[in-house]
Amino acid sequence: MMVRGIRGAITIEEDKALEVIKATQELLTEIQDKNEFQIEEIASILFTVTADIRSAFPAEAARLKGWARVPLLCFQEIEVPGALLRCIRVLVHVNTHKAQEEINHIYLRGAQQLRQDLLK
Repeated sequence: MMVRGIRGAITIEEDKALEVIKATQELLTEIQDKNEFQIEEIASILFTVTADIRSAFPAEAARLKGWARVPLLCFQEIEVPGALLRCIRVLVHVNTHKAQEEINHIYLRGAQQLRQDLLK
């Protein structure tokens, strides 16, 4: 079994705690559904947010989803001029037998523009 990274991102309209939580849960659910893993197979999750998101930690969304025992960590993205605003990014590390090519990276809403090459 290998540890594989699954990338994903989603944007929000406004920096409101409930919107951060709901969007993050939507993203995590889609990542789990498209990659068919169980909670026990998650090694850790790293979240980043753009500097314009300050109302909630995305990790809270994972805990509320029942992923309370998974190691979670949040960071702030570097501020690059012209970068996508109000964006939540995630890197989920899972233990899996899947090959790199079988991993489905998920980009939702405005974040789809980030990695067109990874979208299937």
